[in-house]
Amino acid sequence: MNAPKLDTHQPRIAAFFDLDKTIIATSSALAYGREFMHSGLITPAEALQMSMAKATYMFSGYSSEQMDHTKNQLAHLITGWNEEQVREIASDTLHSVVAPAIYAEARDLIHMHQEAGHDVVIISASARILVEAIAAELGVDQVVATELTVVDGKFTGEVPFYCKGAAKAQAILDLTDKRGYQLDHSFAYSDSITDLPMLEAVGNPRAVNPDRALKKVAIDRDWEIHTFKNPVALFNKPTKRDLQISTGVAAGVAAVVGSVMWWNKRNSSAPQA
Repeated sequence: MNAPKLDTHQPRIAAFFDLDKTIIATSSALAYGREFMHSGLITPAEALQMSMAKATYMFSGYSSEQMDHTKNQLAHLITGWNEEQVREIASDTLHSVVAPAIYAEARDLIHMHQEAGHDVVIISASARILVEAIAAELGVDQVVATELTVVDGKFTGEVPFYCKGAAKAQAILDLTDKRGYQLDHSFAYSDSITDLPMLEAVGNPRAVNPDRALKKVAIDRDWEIHTFKNPVALFNKPTKRDLQISTGVAAGVAAVVGSVMWWNKRNSSAPQA
């Protein structure tokens, strides 16, 4: 894979990355079903529904209508959930849920853009609260994602900004107005035809593991097509549960060692028969 070259004549270049099936080989919005169930936020039946929806998405992708339907279902599901609890679950289980699904090729490409001096932006239809945790572990500090309304620390079910389709392209234009990106020299990466407006907004569109419709467009327009197929664990960060277990084990070992030392000392000082 050739590293993107920095054009020193351009003041600012950006690389916009879709998340699901572009950076990660899963759906970030549907990946936490089991973790939400274990935390008591959803029932086993709801967790199964999320798992089935994720399987459908991974096998055949989602149309624009399916994306809207899933967004509405999830918005209804999370109504009343505590924001900090969801943030903690997403952060605490990230290494086991999402990390193994990160494409090595995407990780390397992100680093190449950063080394070339480009701003890297993850732009996703998933909720910001989930995307930010993944972005942080990838070393990406700029995120555009679906926004959820929170009142008194709880989700209301309202979605004031749905980061999909034309909304992604508009978000790119808004960022460009603020940061002075040269879009003719900028890059965008996605797997889905629903992101065509985003890809058309830049001078260097790239199709990644494209669905059938996007692949046809990419071939017709002579766009580069990338095939990512090597999900790898990016990090091995211990969860809070891991730390609690480790602390308990360490305390137990210390107690055993202390008991053995006391026993040995007692026996060595005892009078011999």
